Amino acid sequence: MFRTGAPPEAPLIRSARARALFALAVIAVSLYIAATVPVRLGLDLRGGTQIVLETRSAPTAEADRAATDRTLEVLRGRVDALGVAEPTLVRSGAHRIIVELPGVQDPKQAAEVLDRTAQLTVHPVLGPAVAGQGTAAEKEAAGERVLPDESGQRLRLAATALTGEDVKGAGARFDAESGAGWHVTVDFDRAGRERWAELTGRAACRPAGDPARRVAIVLDDRIISAPQVDPSVACGTGIAGGSTQITGAFDDGEARELALLINGGALPVPVETVEQHTVGPTLGARAITASAWAAALGTALTALFIIVVYRLMGALAALALLAYGLISYAALAALGATLTLPGLAGFVLAIGMAVDANVLVFERAREEHAARVRPTTRSALTAGFRNAFSAIADSNVTTLIAAGLLFFLASGPVRGFGVTLGIGVVASMISALVVTRVLADFAASRAWVHRRPRLTGIAATGRVRAALARRDPRPMRRPRRWLAASAVVLVLAGSGIAVRGLDLGLEFTGGRLVQYDTATAVDPERARAALAEAGFPRAVVQAAGDTGLTVRTGELTDARTDTLTRTVGALGGGAEKVRDELIGPSLGQELRRNALISLAVALGAQLLYLAARFRWLFGTAAVAALAHDVVILVGVFAWLGKPVDGVFLAALLTVIGYSVNDSVVVFDRVRELVRRDRRAPLADAADRAIAQTLPRTVNTGMGAVLILASLAVLGGDSLTDFALALLIGLAIGTYSSVLTAAPLAVELDRLRHARRRRSAPRAAFPLR
Repeated sequence: MFRTGAPPEAPLIRSARARALFALAVIAVSLYIAATVPVRLGLDLRGGTQIVLETRSAPTAEADRAATDRTLEVLRGRVDALGVAEPTLVRSGAHRIIVELPGVQDPKQAAEVLDRTAQLTVHPVLGPAVAGQGTAAEKEAAGERVLPDESGQRLRLAATALTGEDVKGAGARFDAESGAGWHVTVDFDRAGRERWAELTGRAACRPAGDPARRVAIVLDDRIISAPQVDPSVACGTGIAGGSTQITGAFDDGEARELALLINGGALPVPVETVEQHTVGPTLGARAITASAWAAALGTALTALFIIVVYRLMGALAALALLAYGLISYAALAALGATLTLPGLAGFVLAIGMAVDANVLVFERAREEHAARVRPTTRSALTAGFRNAFSAIADSNVTTLIAAGLLFFLASGPVRGFGVTLGIGVVASMISALVVTRVLADFAASRAWVHRRPRLTGIAATGRVRAALARRDPRPMRRPRRWLAASAVVLVLAGSGIAVRGLDLGLEFTGGRLVQYDTATAVDPERARAALAEAGFPRAVVQAAGDTGLTVRTGELTDARTDTLTRTVGALGGGAEKVRDELIGPSLGQELRRNALISLAVALGAQLLYLAARFRWLFGTAAVAALAHDVVILVGVFAWLGKPVDGVFLAALLTVIGYSVNDSVVVFDRVRELVRRDRRAPLADAADRAIAQTLPRTVNTGMGAVLILASLAVLGGDSLTDFALALLIGLAIGTYSSVLTAAPLAVELDRLRHARRRRSAPRAAFPLR
């Protein structure tokens, strides 16, 4: 009897075709998005000013979410009037507003406009203020006030005639026909028309040149304009029609600012600047160039490394890395995410994760090829992708947890790092599990590849695996020795926190940090002494590049910052401010609290995930190793005197993800071996798991080191400490996943069995 139907390999062929179509579709869509949708650069890359405002409650209004939304709309109108290209204003939480002003290098003017409460009033001018004329009590009772006008002349103002609520709108106009130049047009609502006509009608009855013929427009106890009523206006009639013009010797900037202040009206609630960042365009351009070179060099070195180790399969994985870069860029553009400087670092860093997945697959394929009687490259690769999937998925999920915490608990550029890191993790899984597999399946099915199996890089076991097979190491025979060594390293590094203390960065302490480019190099010690004489005794001065200085102080007013700039400029033959950051003390406390919360949540989330995927035994051991890594990394930075800031927090959470990656790979193999032989001691399974996964650990670590070394050397001053923290964390994490987490799991397992034996009921002695 004959049967018809698909051959046994038909499902495999269909799944291979589906993967190929999916890969082509993803690459095609990514190419289209990359070509048509530009990526939005953060202010730290393109230059500009970011100001974070916080609404405060007033006696007459509560700073709730609705009041913050109304404040946001008023500020939007003010910013639009400033003429800034592509400004961004968004509410953050219930009380904060983030304002981004690309291209604005002098935040002083913008800050003055934004955080002004703008209580706008219009007053009749009674005349010039004369010393001794009336008592202060009489003036206050009559609603009078004395304020200087634009030229400094002190004027007596009568009680308020109009308020900002009577103004419908204001705009700056240029009159080219009459030659009057720039002027400001003010429109009033219905009630304001009558009051304005009455006010100007009374002023028009005074003779020309009389100060009482003027009308004062006051904003927050400051006369912003005091124009004189034109002689053409009739006495008692005033200016009718609901619109008027304020003329004077305005340039375009002065006219726009005056219109802005009048048009903005009063904010519903007062606001306070709690954070401010200004980056010059040259600094951003240098950061882009440095990061691009680091990405190019790191990718090239990593590609060369995996080609040397895995030959043809390594070359195909290198091609998949290009697909990873394309997919990551397209995802960033499609989501409308902002690419920041730490985000660029996250983009480069995820290259190492893409390599990690490929290394896992290829090492499992090597094992399968060596274990089979009549192996083929294609069957070994299929088994390698299947057996490595759980380790790849688990390790990437733990990194996604770290990226999610950065996004939800961090702020500013560090949040951008979390976004790009998360995108990079997903893109790396697609490039490794789909693109690399499609390319590898296609190559393995070629006849010339089948005839030359050693060319694929899968048929060879590799030097590390061969050396381990010869020596057969058994580190878990004495797990307590490794735990003791880990404890010694932990104490030595952790003592730096107690002895040296932590140099908390600006984000966590509050204050001001200004970076300058000087015409000639300035010695930091000389600058520190000069600044102490100028009234900044606690200024922290550090070199930034060849001709740069960073100065960190407590809170400074703009006037004091100008003094700081003049002092540095006198030392260096001129100074250009390329970076200016201001963090309020309340925000610093909040960021410190969020940093501790993020670390605690990171460890807790990893514990829950690992316990769900493995066992509480493995989860506890892995998280204890994570805590060990965190303390050591923080302690090393304390000994080195490096700042612990938001970028360091990003590196620390990334180290947590990296460390869990290694532990997950080891424990995933332990779990597999235990399932095969449930009677074998856990120590034996751990020894075999370490020996089998160590080649992957070495090769992945080398790929990550090449990436991070490129960032450390070429990434610029702002990324050097970031890359250094990751390099230290990579070394610690690699060690702890093998020689801290695994020994701790073995010891915990022994304690559990010992407790069970003690609690087991003893057999009763027979009676004689």
